[in-house]
Amino acid sequence: MRSLLVLGKLMTEGADEHQILMLATTAARSLARCTTVTIELAGETPSVGLLDHLTHVGTSGGSVGLPDTGWAWAFPLSSQSGHLGHLVVGAGCEPTNEEQFLLRALAQQTGGALANRRLHAQEQATAATLSVLNERLRGTVGALQHSMDIHTRLTAVAVSGEGQEGIALAVHELTGLQVAIEDRYGNLQAWAGPHRPEPYPKDSAACRDRLIARAKREARPLREGARVLAVAQPRGDTLGVIVLVDPDRRAGDQELMALEHGATILAMELARVQSLTESKLRLRRDVVDELLNGTDEESGLARAMALGYDLQRPHRVVVVEGPENTGDNDALFQAVRRAARDEPAGSLLVARGAEVVLLADTESDWEHLRRAVVRDLGDRRARMGIGERCEKVVDFPRSYRQAKLALRLPDRWERDAAAIRFDDLGVYRLLIGIEDLGEIDRFVEHWLGKLLEYDARRGSELVRTLAHHLERGGNYELTAKSLIVHRSTLKYRLQRIRQIADLDLSDPDIWFNLHLATRAWSTLGVLRAPR
Repeated sequence: MRSLLVLGKLMTEGADEHQILMLATTAARSLARCTTVTIELAGETPSVGLLDHLTHVGTSGGSVGLPDTGWAWAFPLSSQSGHLGHLVVGAGCEPTNEEQFLLRALAQQTGGALANRRLHAQEQATAATLSVLNERLRGTVGALQHSMDIHTRLTAVAVSGEGQEGIALAVHELTGLQVAIEDRYGNLQAWAGPHRPEPYPKDSAACRDRLIARAKREARPLREGARVLAVAQPRGDTLGVIVLVDPDRRAGDQELMALEHGATILAMELARVQSLTESKLRLRRDVVDELLNGTDEESGLARAMALGYDLQRPHRVVVVEGPENTGDNDALFQAVRRAARDEPAGSLLVARGAEVVLLADTESDWEHLRRAVVRDLGDRRARMGIGERCEKVVDFPRSYRQAKLALRLPDRWERDAAAIRFDDLGVYRLLIGIEDLGEIDRFVEHWLGKLLEYDARRGSELVRTLAHHLERGGNYELTAKSLIVHRSTLKYRLQRIRQIADLDLSDPDIWFNLHLATRAWSTLGVLRAPR
Protein backbone atom coordinates (compact mmCIF):
# COMPACT_ATOMS: atom_id res chain seq x y z
CA MET A 1 0.00 0.00 0.00
CA ARG A 2 2.87 2.32 0.77
CA SER A 3 4.22 1.53 -2.71
CA LEU A 4 0.84 2.43 -4.22
CA LEU A 5 0.83 5.74 -2.37
CA VAL A 6 4.30 6.57 -3.67
CA LEU A 7 3.25 5.46 -7.16
CA GLY A 8 0.12 7.65 -7.01
CA LYS A 9 2.24 10.66 -6.08
CA LEU A 10 4.59 9.99 -9.02
CA MET A 11 1.63 9.69 -11.41
CA THR A 12 0.07 12.98 -10.34
CA GLU A 13 3.23 15.09 -10.10
CA GLY A 14 4.23 16.02 -13.59
CA ALA A 15 3.99 12.66 -15.32
CA ASP A 16 2.48 12.71 -18.81
CA GLU A 17 0.06 10.06 -20.07
CA HIS A 18 2.79 7.84 -21.52
CA GLN A 19 4.71 7.89 -18.22
CA ILE A 20 1.54 7.06 -16.25
CA LEU A 21 0.87 4.01 -18.43
CA MET A 22 4.51 2.87 -18.12
CA LEU A 23 4.44 3.26 -14.32
CA ALA A 24 1.15 1.31 -14.13
CA THR A 25 2.36 -1.65 -16.24
CA THR A 26 5.65 -1.81 -14.33
CA ALA A 27 3.94 -1.63 -10.96
CA ALA A 28 1.45 -4.40 -11.85
CA ARG A 29 4.27 -6.93 -12.18
CA SER A 30 5.65 -5.99 -8.74
CA LEU A 31 2.25 -6.22 -7.07
CA ALA A 32 1.31 -9.69 -8.37
CA ARG A 33 2.89 -12.62 -10.20
CA CYS A 34 1.80 -11.47 -13.66
CA THR A 35 3.06 -12.75 -16.93
CA THR A 36 1.11 -10.31 -19.11
CA VAL A 37 0.19 -6.71 -18.41
CA THR A 38 -1.42 -4.35 -20.95
CA ILE A 39 -3.53 -1.25 -20.76
CA GLU A 40 -6.32 -0.88 -23.31
CA LEU A 41 -7.59 2.72 -23.48
CA ALA A 42 -11.17 3.52 -24.45
CA GLY A 43 -11.48 4.80 -27.97
CA GLU A 44 -8.35 3.00 -29.18
CA THR A 45 -8.24 -0.34 -31.02
CA PRO A 46 -7.70 -3.18 -28.46
CA SER A 47 -4.94 -5.75 -28.82
CA VAL A 48 -5.62 -8.75 -31.00
CA GLY A 49 -8.24 -11.05 -29.52
CA LEU A 50 -9.39 -8.67 -26.79
CA LEU A 51 -12.07 -6.70 -28.62
CA ASP A 52 -14.90 -9.16 -28.03
CA HIS A 53 -13.84 -9.84 -24.43
CA LEU A 54 -13.63 -6.17 -23.47
CA THR A 55 -16.95 -5.45 -25.15
CA HIS A 56 -18.48 -8.31 -23.16
CA VAL A 57 -17.19 -7.25 -19.70
CA GLY A 58 -18.02 -3.56 -20.36
CA THR A 59 -17.12 -0.81 -17.89
CA SER A 60 -17.36 -3.12 -14.86
CA GLY A 61 -14.44 -5.34 -15.92
CA GLY A 62 -14.22 -9.09 -15.56
CA SER A 63 -12.59 -12.28 -16.76
CA VAL A 64 -11.06 -12.25 -20.24
CA GLY A 65 -9.22 -14.82 -22.32
CA LEU A 66 -5.50 -14.40 -23.04
CA PRO A 67 -3.28 -16.92 -24.78
CA ASP A 68 -0.80 -18.85 -22.64
CA THR A 69 -2.38 -17.77 -19.33
CA GLY A 70 -4.33 -19.75 -16.78
CA TRP A 71 -6.03 -16.64 -15.52
CA ALA A 72 -6.71 -13.18 -17.03
CA TRP A 73 -8.73 -10.25 -15.78
CA ALA A 74 -9.69 -6.78 -17.10
CA PHE A 75 -9.72 -4.18 -14.30
CA PRO A 76 -11.64 -0.98 -15.29
CA LEU A 77 -9.79 2.33 -15.36
CA SER A 78 -12.48 4.52 -13.81
CA SER A 79 -12.68 8.19 -12.85
CA GLN A 80 -15.26 10.86 -12.11
CA SER A 81 -15.09 11.87 -15.78
CA GLY A 82 -16.13 8.35 -16.86
CA HIS A 83 -14.68 5.07 -18.18
CA LEU A 84 -11.13 5.42 -19.56
CA GLY A 85 -10.25 1.80 -20.47
CA HIS A 86 -8.95 -1.41 -18.84
CA LEU A 87 -5.84 -2.69 -17.08
CA VAL A 88 -5.59 -6.25 -18.45
CA VAL A 89 -3.49 -8.66 -16.35
CA GLY A 90 -2.66 -12.30 -17.13
CA ALA A 91 -0.97 -14.93 -14.90
CA GLY A 92 -0.28 -18.67 -14.85
CA CYS A 93 -2.67 -19.08 -11.93
CA GLU A 94 -5.16 -16.93 -10.16
CA PRO A 95 -3.51 -14.31 -7.87
CA THR A 96 -4.42 -14.17 -4.22
CA ASN A 97 -7.24 -11.97 -3.03
CA GLU A 98 -4.70 -9.51 -1.63
CA GLU A 99 -2.90 -9.30 -4.99
CA GLN A 100 -6.19 -8.82 -6.87
CA PHE A 101 -7.10 -6.03 -4.41
CA LEU A 102 -3.78 -4.30 -5.10
CA LEU A 103 -4.27 -4.67 -8.87
CA ARG A 104 -7.79 -3.21 -8.59
CA ALA A 105 -6.43 -0.31 -6.51
CA LEU A 106 -3.68 0.21 -9.14
CA ALA A 107 -6.31 0.37 -11.88
CA GLN A 108 -8.34 2.96 -9.96
CA GLN A 109 -5.22 4.99 -9.24
CA THR A 110 -4.18 4.83 -12.90
CA GLY A 111 -7.65 5.91 -14.04
CA GLY A 112 -7.60 8.87 -11.67
CA ALA A 113 -4.11 9.89 -12.78
CA LEU A 114 -5.11 9.64 -16.46
CA ALA A 115 -8.23 11.70 -15.83
CA ASN A 116 -6.23 14.36 -13.96
CA ARG A 117 -3.59 14.47 -16.72
CA ARG A 118 -6.22 14.82 -19.43
CA LEU A 119 -8.06 17.49 -17.44
CA HIS A 120 -4.79 19.32 -16.92
CA ALA A 121 -3.97 19.06 -20.65
CA GLN A 122 -7.43 20.35 -21.48
CA GLU A 123 -6.96 23.26 -19.07
CA GLN A 124 -3.59 24.03 -20.63
CA ALA A 125 -5.12 23.98 -24.12
CA THR A 126 -7.96 26.19 -22.91
CA ALA A 127 -5.47 28.57 -21.30
CA ALA A 128 -3.44 28.70 -24.52
CA THR A 129 -6.58 29.40 -26.53
CA LEU A 130 -7.61 32.11 -24.08
CA SER A 131 -4.13 33.60 -24.29
CA VAL A 132 -4.38 33.76 -28.10
CA LEU A 133 -7.89 35.23 -27.87
CA ASN A 134 -6.76 37.75 -25.28
CA GLU A 135 -3.86 38.76 -27.49
CA ARG A 136 -6.21 39.19 -30.42
CA LEU A 137 -8.61 41.11 -28.22
CA ARG A 138 -5.79 43.39 -27.07
CA GLY A 139 -4.89 43.98 -30.70
CA THR A 140 -8.53 44.69 -31.57
CA VAL A 141 -8.92 47.01 -28.60
CA GLY A 142 -5.67 48.74 -29.53
CA ALA A 143 -6.79 49.17 -33.13
CA LEU A 144 -10.19 50.42 -31.95
CA GLN A 145 -8.53 52.86 -29.57
CA HIS A 146 -6.23 54.08 -32.34
CA SER A 147 -9.23 54.44 -34.64
CA MET A 148 -11.02 56.44 -31.96
CA ASP A 149 -7.93 58.62 -31.48
CA ILE A 150 -7.79 59.25 -35.23
CA HIS A 151 -11.50 60.03 -35.36
CA THR A 152 -11.31 62.31 -32.32
CA ARG A 153 -8.26 64.20 -33.59
CA LEU A 154 -9.63 64.78 -37.09
CA THR A 155 -13.13 65.56 -35.86
CA ALA A 156 -11.62 68.24 -33.62
CA VAL A 157 -9.89 69.70 -36.70
CA ALA A 158 -13.16 69.75 -38.62
CA VAL A 159 -15.12 71.33 -35.77
CA SER A 160 -12.50 73.97 -35.03
CA GLY A 161 -12.34 75.03 -38.68
CA GLU A 162 -8.58 74.63 -39.02
CA GLY A 163 -8.99 74.04 -42.74
CA GLN A 164 -6.71 72.08 -45.04
CA GLU A 165 -3.56 73.08 -43.14
CA GLY A 166 -5.05 71.65 -39.93
CA ILE A 167 -6.06 68.40 -41.63
CA ALA A 168 -2.58 67.92 -43.10
CA LEU A 169 -0.94 68.61 -39.71
CA ALA A 170 -3.27 66.17 -37.88
CA VAL A 171 -2.59 63.32 -40.33
CA HIS A 172 1.16 64.05 -40.10
CA GLU A 173 1.02 63.82 -36.30
CA LEU A 174 -0.98 60.57 -36.45
CA THR A 175 1.29 58.85 -39.00
CA GLY A 176 4.70 60.47 -38.57
CA LEU A 177 4.88 60.81 -42.37
CA GLN A 178 4.99 63.89 -44.59
CA VAL A 179 1.50 64.85 -45.74
CA ALA A 180 0.42 66.86 -48.78
CA ILE A 181 -3.04 68.06 -49.78
CA GLU A 182 -3.51 68.77 -53.48
CA ASP A 183 -6.41 70.10 -55.48
CA ARG A 184 -8.06 68.15 -58.30
CA TYR A 185 -5.31 69.22 -60.72
CA GLY A 186 -2.30 68.41 -58.53
CA ASN A 187 -1.57 71.91 -57.19
CA LEU A 188 -0.30 71.91 -53.59
CA GLN A 189 -2.83 73.36 -51.13
CA ALA A 190 -1.30 72.34 -47.77
CA TRP A 191 1.83 70.58 -46.47
CA ALA A 192 2.81 69.13 -43.07
CA GLY A 193 6.18 67.69 -42.14
CA PRO A 194 9.81 68.54 -42.88
CA HIS A 195 11.51 68.99 -46.25
CA ARG A 196 8.70 70.52 -48.28
CA PRO A 197 9.73 70.20 -51.93
CA GLU A 198 10.37 73.43 -53.82
CA PRO A 199 9.00 73.62 -56.43
CA TYR A 200 6.27 71.11 -55.72
CA PRO A 201 6.20 68.42 -58.45
CA LYS A 202 3.10 68.26 -60.63
CA ASP A 203 2.02 65.57 -63.12
CA SER A 204 0.75 66.30 -66.58
CA ALA A 205 -3.02 66.70 -66.97
CA ALA A 206 -3.33 63.31 -68.71
CA CYS A 207 -1.36 61.47 -65.98
CA ARG A 208 -3.38 63.21 -63.28
CA ASP A 209 -6.68 62.20 -64.88
CA ARG A 210 -5.57 58.56 -65.10
CA LEU A 211 -4.42 58.56 -61.47
CA ILE A 212 -7.69 60.05 -60.20
CA ALA A 213 -9.74 57.59 -62.26
CA ARG A 214 -7.75 54.65 -60.87
CA ALA A 215 -8.08 55.85 -57.28
CA LYS A 216 -11.85 56.26 -57.70
CA ARG A 217 -12.17 52.75 -59.17
CA GLU A 218 -10.27 51.10 -56.31
CA ALA A 219 -12.16 53.14 -53.67
CA ARG A 220 -9.32 52.80 -51.13
CA PRO A 221 -5.88 54.35 -50.51
CA LEU A 222 -3.74 53.88 -53.59
CA ARG A 223 0.04 53.51 -53.63
CA GLU A 224 1.80 55.27 -56.49
CA GLY A 225 5.56 54.94 -56.17
CA ALA A 226 6.73 56.68 -52.99
CA ARG A 227 3.26 58.13 -52.33
CA VAL A 228 0.02 56.75 -50.91
CA LEU A 229 -3.03 58.82 -51.77
CA ALA A 230 -6.77 58.96 -51.15
CA VAL A 231 -9.29 61.15 -52.97
CA ALA A 232 -11.75 63.51 -51.31
CA GLN A 233 -14.94 63.39 -53.34
CA PRO A 234 -18.02 64.86 -51.69
CA ARG A 235 -21.18 64.21 -53.73
CA GLY A 236 -19.07 62.10 -56.11
CA ASP A 237 -17.00 65.03 -57.45
CA THR A 238 -13.24 64.82 -56.87
CA LEU A 239 -12.27 68.09 -55.21
CA GLY A 240 -8.95 67.17 -53.67
CA VAL A 241 -6.35 64.51 -52.87
CA ILE A 242 -4.54 63.79 -49.58
CA VAL A 243 -1.10 62.16 -49.88
CA LEU A 244 1.26 60.32 -47.53
CA VAL A 245 4.90 60.59 -48.66
CA ASP A 246 6.19 57.08 -47.87
CA PRO A 247 9.34 56.15 -49.80
CA ASP A 248 10.31 53.50 -47.18
CA ARG A 249 6.88 51.84 -47.31
CA ARG A 250 6.31 52.30 -43.59
CA ALA A 251 2.59 52.90 -43.91
CA GLY A 252 0.62 50.06 -42.34
CA ASP A 253 -3.03 49.56 -41.46
CA GLN A 254 -3.07 52.34 -38.87
CA GLU A 255 -1.45 54.87 -41.21
CA LEU A 256 -3.86 53.94 -44.01
CA MET A 257 -6.75 54.30 -41.56
CA ALA A 258 -5.56 57.81 -40.68
CA LEU A 259 -5.25 58.61 -44.39
CA GLU A 260 -8.81 57.42 -45.09
CA HIS A 261 -10.22 59.38 -42.15
CA GLY A 262 -8.24 62.40 -43.35
CA ALA A 263 -9.76 62.05 -46.83
CA THR A 264 -13.25 61.94 -45.30
CA ILE A 265 -12.67 65.09 -43.24
CA LEU A 266 -11.04 66.78 -46.24
CA ALA A 267 -14.10 65.94 -48.36
CA MET A 268 -16.33 67.55 -45.71
CA GLU A 269 -14.09 70.63 -45.56
CA LEU A 270 -13.95 71.04 -49.34
CA ALA A 271 -17.72 70.57 -49.62
CA ARG A 272 -18.21 73.25 -46.94
CA VAL A 273 -15.88 75.68 -48.69
CA GLN A 274 -17.53 74.99 -52.03
CA SER A 275 -20.98 75.54 -50.54
CA LEU A 276 -19.87 78.82 -48.93
CA THR A 277 -18.30 79.94 -52.21
CA GLU A 278 -21.45 79.12 -54.15
CA SER A 279 -23.59 80.92 -51.58
CA LYS A 280 -21.31 83.95 -51.70
CA LEU A 281 -21.39 83.97 -55.50
CA ARG A 282 -25.19 83.78 -55.45
CA LEU A 283 -25.33 86.65 -52.97
CA ARG A 284 -22.89 88.67 -55.07
CA ARG A 285 -24.95 87.97 -58.18
CA ASP A 286 -28.15 89.02 -56.41
CA VAL A 287 -26.57 92.24 -55.12
CA VAL A 288 -25.11 93.16 -58.52
CA ASP A 289 -28.37 92.31 -60.33
CA GLU A 290 -30.30 94.53 -57.94
CA LEU A 291 -27.86 97.40 -58.43
CA LEU A 292 -27.83 97.12 -62.22
CA ASN A 293 -31.60 96.73 -62.51
CA GLY A 294 -32.27 99.56 -60.07
CA THR A 295 -32.90 99.55 -56.34
CA ASP A 296 -33.36 102.12 -53.63
CA GLU A 297 -30.40 103.47 -51.69
CA GLU A 298 -31.29 101.88 -48.34
CA SER A 299 -31.91 98.39 -49.73
CA GLY A 300 -28.76 98.43 -51.89
CA LEU A 301 -26.52 99.54 -49.02
CA ALA A 302 -28.03 96.95 -46.66
CA ARG A 303 -27.50 94.06 -49.11
CA ALA A 304 -23.92 95.16 -49.80
CA MET A 305 -23.21 95.45 -46.07
CA ALA A 306 -24.46 91.87 -45.56
CA LEU A 307 -21.93 90.85 -48.19
CA GLY A 308 -19.19 92.82 -46.44
CA TYR A 309 -18.84 95.29 -49.31
CA ASP A 310 -18.66 99.09 -49.15
CA LEU A 311 -20.93 100.74 -51.71
CA GLN A 312 -20.48 104.21 -50.27
CA ARG A 313 -17.47 104.87 -52.49
CA PRO A 314 -17.51 106.06 -56.09
CA HIS A 315 -17.77 103.17 -58.55
CA ARG A 316 -17.85 102.60 -62.28
CA VAL A 317 -19.65 99.74 -63.98
CA VAL A 318 -17.26 97.86 -66.27
CA VAL A 319 -18.58 95.38 -68.85
CA VAL A 320 -16.16 92.88 -70.43
CA GLU A 321 -16.93 90.66 -73.41
CA GLY A 322 -14.57 87.91 -74.50
CA PRO A 323 -13.88 86.31 -77.89
CA GLU A 324 -17.04 85.49 -79.78
CA ASN A 325 -18.38 81.93 -80.02
CA THR A 326 -15.97 80.42 -77.46
CA GLY A 327 -18.63 79.21 -75.01
CA ASP A 328 -16.05 79.40 -72.20
CA ASN A 329 -17.71 82.00 -69.98
CA ASP A 330 -16.02 80.68 -66.83
CA ALA A 331 -12.57 81.32 -68.34
CA LEU A 332 -13.56 84.94 -69.01
CA PHE A 333 -14.93 85.34 -65.48
CA GLN A 334 -11.75 83.96 -63.90
CA ALA A 335 -9.56 86.11 -66.17
CA VAL A 336 -11.44 89.30 -65.19
CA ARG A 337 -11.42 88.28 -61.50
CA ARG A 338 -7.64 87.78 -61.48
CA ALA A 339 -6.96 90.96 -63.45
CA ALA A 340 -9.22 93.04 -61.15
CA ARG A 341 -7.49 91.54 -58.10
CA ASP A 342 -3.97 92.24 -59.38
CA GLU A 343 -4.67 95.76 -60.70
CA PRO A 344 -6.52 96.24 -58.23
CA ALA A 345 -9.84 97.41 -59.63
CA GLY A 346 -12.50 95.82 -57.41
CA SER A 347 -13.77 92.53 -56.06
CA LEU A 348 -17.50 92.62 -56.79
CA LEU A 349 -18.10 91.00 -60.17
CA VAL A 350 -20.53 88.54 -61.73
CA ALA A 351 -21.02 86.72 -65.01
CA ARG A 352 -24.12 87.78 -66.95
CA GLY A 353 -24.57 85.60 -70.01
CA ALA A 354 -21.60 86.10 -72.32
CA GLU A 355 -20.30 89.13 -70.42
CA VAL A 356 -18.69 89.82 -67.07
CA VAL A 357 -19.77 92.88 -65.07
CA LEU A 358 -17.32 94.42 -62.61
CA LEU A 359 -18.21 97.12 -60.11
CA ALA A 360 -14.88 98.95 -60.02
CA ASP A 361 -14.18 101.03 -56.91
CA THR A 362 -10.94 102.61 -58.17
CA GLU A 363 -9.92 104.67 -61.20
CA SER A 364 -7.74 102.06 -62.88
CA ASP A 365 -5.70 102.07 -66.04
CA TRP A 366 -8.54 100.50 -68.00
CA GLU A 367 -6.49 99.54 -71.05
CA HIS A 368 -3.89 97.92 -68.79
CA LEU A 369 -6.72 95.99 -67.11
CA ARG A 370 -8.10 94.87 -70.47
CA ARG A 371 -4.70 93.67 -71.65
CA ALA A 372 -4.28 91.66 -68.43
CA VAL A 373 -7.56 89.89 -69.26
CA VAL A 374 -6.34 89.27 -72.82
CA ARG A 375 -3.08 87.71 -71.57
CA ASP A 376 -4.99 85.48 -69.16
CA LEU A 377 -7.22 84.31 -72.01
CA GLY A 378 -4.19 83.30 -74.07
CA ASP A 379 -3.96 86.50 -76.15
CA ARG A 380 -7.54 86.21 -77.39
CA ARG A 381 -9.44 89.45 -77.92
CA ALA A 382 -11.53 91.00 -75.19
CA ARG A 383 -13.66 94.15 -75.27
CA MET A 384 -14.23 96.46 -72.34
CA GLY A 385 -16.74 99.26 -71.83
CA ILE A 386 -16.66 101.58 -68.82
CA GLY A 387 -19.63 103.64 -67.64
CA GLU A 388 -19.58 107.00 -65.86
CA ARG A 389 -18.89 107.28 -62.12
CA CYS A 390 -21.65 106.23 -59.73
CA GLU A 391 -21.85 108.50 -56.70
CA LYS A 392 -25.05 106.88 -55.41
CA VAL A 393 -26.74 103.48 -55.57
CA VAL A 394 -29.33 104.82 -58.03
CA ASP A 395 -26.53 105.67 -60.52
CA PHE A 396 -25.58 102.03 -61.23
CA PRO A 397 -28.25 101.27 -63.89
CA ARG A 398 -27.19 104.39 -65.84
CA SER A 399 -23.48 103.49 -65.64
CA TYR A 400 -24.25 99.92 -66.71
CA ARG A 401 -26.24 101.13 -69.74
CA GLN A 402 -23.41 103.49 -70.66
CA ALA A 403 -20.80 100.70 -70.43
CA LYS A 404 -22.95 98.50 -72.69
CA LEU A 405 -23.41 101.30 -75.19
CA ALA A 406 -19.67 101.99 -75.23
CA LEU A 407 -19.08 98.33 -76.07
CA ARG A 408 -21.65 98.20 -78.83
CA LEU A 409 -20.50 101.11 -80.95
CA PRO A 410 -19.33 99.10 -84.00
CA ASP A 411 -17.02 101.66 -85.54
CA ARG A 412 -15.00 101.87 -82.31
CA TRP A 413 -14.75 98.08 -82.14
CA GLU A 414 -13.78 97.72 -85.77
CA ARG A 415 -11.07 100.32 -85.43
CA ASP A 416 -9.36 98.81 -82.37
CA ALA A 417 -9.98 96.76 -79.24
CA ALA A 418 -9.05 99.39 -76.69
CA ALA A 419 -11.02 99.81 -73.46
CA ILE A 420 -13.72 102.41 -74.14
CA ARG A 421 -14.89 104.86 -71.48
CA PHE A 422 -18.29 106.39 -71.99
CA ASP A 423 -16.77 109.68 -70.82
CA ASP A 424 -14.48 109.65 -73.88
CA LEU A 425 -17.17 109.08 -76.52
CA GLY A 426 -17.42 112.77 -77.40
CA VAL A 427 -20.27 113.43 -79.82
CA TYR A 428 -21.64 109.95 -79.22
CA ARG A 429 -22.59 111.02 -75.69
CA LEU A 430 -24.68 113.86 -77.14
CA LEU A 431 -26.35 111.57 -79.66
CA ILE A 432 -27.14 108.93 -77.04
CA GLY A 433 -28.61 111.60 -74.75
CA ILE A 434 -31.16 112.81 -77.32
CA GLU A 435 -34.56 111.48 -76.33
CA ASP A 436 -36.27 112.11 -79.71
CA LEU A 437 -34.60 109.63 -82.06
CA GLY A 438 -36.77 110.94 -84.90
CA GLU A 439 -34.58 114.03 -85.16
CA ILE A 440 -31.52 111.84 -85.52
CA ASP A 441 -33.31 109.70 -88.12
CA ARG A 442 -34.15 112.77 -90.19
CA PHE A 443 -30.57 114.06 -89.97
CA VAL A 444 -29.16 110.68 -91.07
CA GLU A 445 -31.70 110.42 -93.90
CA HIS A 446 -30.81 113.88 -95.19
CA TRP A 447 -27.10 113.15 -95.48
CA LEU A 448 -26.96 109.37 -96.02
CA GLY A 449 -30.39 108.52 -97.40
CA LYS A 450 -29.29 107.87 -101.00
CA LEU A 451 -26.35 105.73 -99.90
CA LEU A 452 -28.49 103.73 -97.44
CA GLU A 453 -31.08 103.10 -100.14
CA TYR A 454 -28.34 101.95 -102.55
CA ASP A 455 -26.83 99.60 -99.91
CA ALA A 456 -30.24 98.13 -99.15
CA ARG A 457 -30.98 97.53 -102.84
CA ARG A 458 -27.57 96.22 -103.89
CA GLY A 459 -26.31 94.64 -100.64
CA SER A 460 -23.23 96.88 -100.73
CA GLU A 461 -21.38 98.61 -97.86
CA LEU A 462 -20.96 102.18 -99.06
CA VAL A 463 -22.12 103.78 -95.77
CA ARG A 464 -19.77 101.57 -93.76
CA THR A 465 -16.92 102.39 -96.14
CA LEU A 466 -17.65 106.11 -95.81
CA ALA A 467 -17.74 105.84 -92.00
CA HIS A 468 -14.32 104.15 -91.91
CA HIS A 469 -12.86 106.70 -94.31
CA LEU A 470 -14.13 109.66 -92.27
CA GLU A 471 -13.04 108.13 -88.94
CA ARG A 472 -9.49 107.80 -90.28
CA GLY A 473 -9.29 111.37 -91.51
CA GLY A 474 -9.40 110.40 -95.18
CA ASN A 475 -6.22 108.29 -95.00
CA TYR A 476 -6.49 105.76 -97.82
CA GLU A 477 -3.93 103.36 -96.37
CA LEU A 478 -5.55 103.14 -92.93
CA THR A 479 -9.05 102.92 -94.35
CA ALA A 480 -8.18 100.09 -96.75
CA LYS A 481 -6.46 98.21 -93.92
CA SER A 482 -9.41 98.59 -91.56
CA LEU A 483 -11.88 97.41 -94.23
CA ILE A 484 -9.49 94.65 -95.38
CA VAL A 485 -9.84 95.68 -99.04
CA HIS A 486 -7.40 96.66 -101.76
CA ARG A 487 -6.62 100.36 -102.14
CA SER A 488 -8.08 100.39 -105.66
CA THR A 489 -11.31 98.85 -104.34
CA LEU A 490 -11.53 101.63 -101.75
CA LYS A 491 -11.00 104.32 -104.41
CA TYR A 492 -13.73 102.79 -106.55
CA ARG A 493 -16.19 102.76 -103.61
CA LEU A 494 -15.43 106.38 -102.71
CA GLN A 495 -15.99 107.38 -106.32
CA ARG A 496 -19.39 105.63 -106.29
CA ILE A 497 -20.23 107.43 -103.00
CA ARG A 498 -19.51 110.82 -104.61
CA GLN A 499 -21.63 109.93 -107.65
CA ILE A 500 -24.63 108.50 -105.78
CA ALA A 501 -24.74 111.06 -102.92
CA ASP A 502 -23.71 113.93 -105.22
CA LEU A 503 -21.44 115.29 -102.48
CA ASP A 504 -18.04 116.93 -102.48
CA LEU A 505 -15.95 115.26 -99.78
CA SER A 506 -13.32 117.97 -100.02
CA ASP A 507 -15.77 120.56 -98.61
CA PRO A 508 -15.10 120.89 -94.82
CA ASP A 509 -18.77 121.52 -93.95
CA ILE A 510 -19.92 118.53 -95.97
CA TRP A 511 -17.13 116.42 -94.40
CA PHE A 512 -18.23 117.45 -90.89
CA ASN A 513 -21.92 116.75 -91.49
CA LEU A 514 -21.19 113.41 -93.16
CA HIS A 515 -18.91 112.44 -90.27
CA LEU A 516 -21.63 113.39 -87.77
CA ALA A 517 -24.25 111.54 -89.83
CA THR A 518 -22.21 108.31 -89.94
CA ARG A 519 -21.72 108.46 -86.18
CA ALA A 520 -25.43 109.11 -85.70
CA TRP A 521 -26.16 106.12 -87.97
CA SER A 522 -23.85 103.95 -85.81
CA THR A 523 -25.49 105.25 -82.65
CA LEU A 524 -28.99 104.45 -83.90
CA GLY A 525 -27.84 100.93 -84.72
CA VAL A 526 -26.59 100.50 -81.17
CA LEU A 527 -29.69 101.96 -79.54
CA ARG A 528 -32.07 99.85 -81.58
CA ALA A 529 -30.12 96.58 -81.53
CA PRO A 530 -31.60 93.72 -79.47
CA ARG A 531 -30.16 93.70 -75.93
